[in-house]
Amino acid sequence: QVQLVESGGGLVQPGGSLRLSCAASGFTFSRYTMSWYRQAPGKERELVAVITNIEGSTNYASSVKGRFTISRDNAKSTVYLQMNSLKLEDTAVYYCKAQRVVSAYWGQGTQVTVSS
Repeated sequence: QVQLVESGGGLVQPGGSLRLSCAASGFTFSRYTMSWYRQAPGKERELVAVITNIEGSTNYASSVKGRFTISRDNAKSTVYLQMNSLKLEDTAVYYCKAQRVVSAYWGQGTQVTVSS
Protein backbone atom coordinates (compact mmCIF):
# COMPACT_ATOMS: atom_id res chain seq x y z
CA GLN A 1 0.00 0.00 0.00
CA VAL A 2 0.99 3.62 -0.48
CA GLN A 3 2.96 5.14 2.37
CA LEU A 4 4.57 8.52 2.91
CA VAL A 5 6.44 8.71 6.18
CA GLU A 6 7.82 12.05 7.32
CA SER A 7 10.61 12.38 9.86
CA GLY A 8 13.08 14.93 11.15
CA GLY A 9 10.77 17.31 12.93
CA GLY A 10 11.41 18.59 16.42
CA LEU A 11 12.08 21.59 18.61
CA VAL A 12 14.62 24.13 17.42
CA GLN A 13 15.60 27.64 18.45
CA PRO A 14 15.06 30.62 16.13
CA GLY A 15 17.85 30.77 13.58
CA GLY A 16 18.40 27.04 13.76
CA SER A 17 18.09 24.35 11.10
CA LEU A 18 16.21 21.12 10.55
CA ARG A 19 16.11 18.62 7.72
CA LEU A 20 12.83 16.85 7.07
CA SER A 21 12.64 13.59 5.17
CA CYS A 22 9.69 11.88 3.54
CA ALA A 23 10.17 8.24 2.60
CA ALA A 24 7.75 6.92 -0.01
CA SER A 25 6.67 3.40 -0.86
CA GLY A 26 3.88 1.64 -2.72
CA PHE A 27 4.03 3.72 -5.90
CA THR A 28 6.52 4.76 -8.57
CA PHE A 29 8.11 7.69 -6.78
CA SER A 30 10.05 9.01 -9.76
CA ARG A 31 6.83 9.68 -11.67
CA TYR A 32 5.37 11.96 -9.03
CA THR A 33 5.73 15.62 -8.27
CA MET A 34 6.55 15.97 -4.60
CA SER A 35 5.61 18.82 -2.31
CA TRP A 36 5.89 19.95 1.27
CA TYR A 37 2.96 21.66 2.95
CA ARG A 38 2.54 22.96 6.45
CA GLN A 39 -0.36 23.77 8.75
CA ALA A 40 -0.07 25.98 11.79
CA PRO A 41 -2.70 25.93 14.56
CA GLY A 42 -5.83 27.75 13.47
CA LYS A 43 -4.57 28.25 9.93
CA GLU A 44 -5.14 26.58 6.60
CA ARG A 45 -2.65 24.17 5.14
CA GLU A 46 -0.26 25.99 2.82
CA LEU A 47 2.19 24.97 0.14
CA VAL A 48 5.80 25.41 1.20
CA ALA A 49 7.83 23.91 -1.65
CA VAL A 50 7.42 21.69 -4.69
CA ILE A 51 9.81 19.70 -6.87
CA THR A 52 8.85 18.15 -10.19
CA ASN A 53 9.48 14.54 -11.09
CA ILE A 54 11.55 14.73 -14.26
CA GLU A 55 13.58 17.92 -14.35
CA GLY A 56 13.55 18.47 -10.62
CA SER A 57 12.36 22.03 -11.04
CA THR A 58 11.56 23.70 -7.74
CA ASN A 59 9.27 26.42 -6.48
CA TYR A 60 8.84 27.95 -3.04
CA ALA A 61 6.42 30.00 -1.03
CA SER A 62 7.67 33.55 -0.73
CA SER A 63 7.83 33.19 3.06
CA VAL A 64 10.50 30.47 2.85
CA LYS A 65 12.38 31.37 -0.33
CA GLY A 66 16.10 31.62 0.33
CA ARG A 67 15.81 29.71 3.62
CA PHE A 68 14.33 26.33 2.65
CA THR A 69 15.54 23.90 0.00
CA ILE A 70 13.56 20.98 -1.38
CA SER A 71 15.36 18.05 -2.98
CA ARG A 72 14.66 14.47 -3.94
CA ASP A 73 16.51 11.20 -4.31
CA ASN A 74 14.58 9.01 -6.71
CA ALA A 75 16.85 6.04 -5.99
CA LYS A 76 15.82 6.21 -2.34
CA SER A 77 12.21 7.29 -3.02
CA THR A 78 12.73 10.14 -0.60
CA VAL A 79 12.09 13.87 -0.67
CA TYR A 80 13.82 16.28 1.69
CA LEU A 81 13.23 19.75 3.04
CA GLN A 82 16.28 21.53 4.38
CA MET A 83 15.12 24.38 6.60
CA ASN A 84 17.62 27.05 7.65
CA SER A 85 17.26 30.32 9.53
CA LEU A 86 14.08 29.07 11.12
CA LYS A 87 11.63 31.62 12.49
CA LEU A 88 8.92 31.40 15.11
CA GLU A 89 6.32 31.57 12.35
CA ASP A 90 7.68 28.39 10.77
CA THR A 91 6.12 26.42 13.62
CA ALA A 92 3.63 23.97 12.09
CA VAL A 93 2.95 20.39 11.20
CA TYR A 94 4.77 19.66 7.95
CA TYR A 95 3.29 17.22 5.45
CA CYS A 96 4.67 15.75 2.26
CA LYS A 97 2.46 15.13 -0.72
CA ALA A 98 2.89 13.07 -3.86
CA GLN A 99 0.88 14.01 -6.91
CA ARG A 100 0.54 12.78 -10.49
CA VAL A 101 -2.41 13.86 -12.60
CA VAL A 102 -5.42 13.06 -10.40
CA SER A 103 -3.62 10.82 -7.91
CA ALA A 104 -2.51 12.43 -4.67
CA TYR A 105 -1.09 10.93 -1.49
CA TRP A 106 -0.33 12.55 1.86
CA GLY A 107 1.91 11.69 4.74
CA GLN A 108 0.85 11.84 8.38
CA GLY A 109 2.91 14.93 9.16
CA THR A 110 5.80 15.83 11.43
CA GLN A 111 5.76 18.61 14.00
CA VAL A 112 8.26 21.46 13.73
CA THR A 113 8.37 23.84 16.68
CA VAL A 114 10.55 26.93 16.62
CA SER A 115 10.86 28.39 20.09
CA SER A 116 13.40 30.05 22.32
